[in-house]
Amino acid sequence: MSNTIHNNALDIALILTLATMTSILAQTSSSYRVTHSYTLGGDGGWDYIVPDPPNHRLFIARQNRVMVVDEHNGKLLGEITGIQGAHGTALAEATGHGFATSGNDQSVIMFDLKTFKVLGRIPAAEDADAIIYDNASNRVFTFNGDAHSSTVIDPRAGTLITNIPLGGKPEYGASAGDGKVYANLTDTSEVVEIDAKTAAVSRRWSTAPCQQPVAMALDTAHHRLFSGCRSGLMAVSDYQAGKLVATVPIGKGVDGAGFDAASGNAFASNADGTLTVIHQDTPDQYHVIESVETPESSRNMGLDPSNHRVFLVSAKFGPAPAGARRRPVLPGSFTLMVIERDPATR
Repeated sequence: MSNTIHNNALDIALILTLATMTSILAQTSSSYRVTHSYTLGGDGGWDYIVPDPPNHRLFIARQNRVMVVDEHNGKLLGEITGIQGAHGTALAEATGHGFATSGNDQSVIMFDLKTFKVLGRIPAAEDADAIIYDNASNRVFTFNGDAHSSTVIDPRAGTLITNIPLGGKPEYGASAGDGKVYANLTDTSEVVEIDAKTAAVSRRWSTAPCQQPVAMALDTAHHRLFSGCRSGLMAVSDYQAGKLVATVPIGKGVDGAGFDAASGNAFASNADGTLTVIHQDTPDQYHVIESVETPESSRNMGLDPSNHRVFLVSAKFGPAPAGARRRPVLPGSFTLMVIERDPATR
């Protein structure tokens, strides 16, 4: 009888182990691919892609304007014009206003979210780049690279509140929705925490060995912050504790990041023609699922959490002129790509 009990216990343990392994494989197996491509055309470079999940629109910065595109069919819905050096877009749905950085003239354009009409121009600071909306404080925050600061804006009145010195060069940032705003400082390899209501820096911590953090995404359920670094790593921080908990290898030349809570997958879009997909095994443990092949220079991304789609943009390039650092974008080649997970692996 004791042998029978022993054998039954072994059988149960084996079944439980196999069930656990099957569950893990089901959660982590992945096959992301480009499912749709839409040629948008138009002149000029590009920067951040900002999804508008309730309306399934994308706001794509294009040098002297922001293109507004329908996620479902790639149709151009309109443009926000009058921008000199377009970088980021923030959407303050409660006020009916959107905001776009105009980096070359150190300002922010306020526009109507329905008509895309420009409503005003707000002074910011040198190299106004990324911009986000924080719902908890009902404030807009820009991240001004060369000025090493963040400009705080009242989104209803469209007026400047203050400028916050950050002690380093900020790149992308994110709102945790609890009154705290975070930004990567690329020159000091740090994350800085801003108290949105007091408009002051409350904490900072290092992302080392992850150097030059630029892209950012949050997992608010587990209080984890993802910093995509130009050194080829993604740093994962516990933003409540203010400390690094993990690093994961990613592609080169990252500029975009996202986290899909439904799948537990984080993403890093890289200039080397890859989209790194990372699975969250536990809040402190991660592994790379796959590296999706993407077009060259598709380093900016947007993630719509309502449909789990990843959006990338790229273009075709001509030969670089003598002495030039960048190759020119071929006319009419600017393209939006939709990346989705194979339904069989969801």
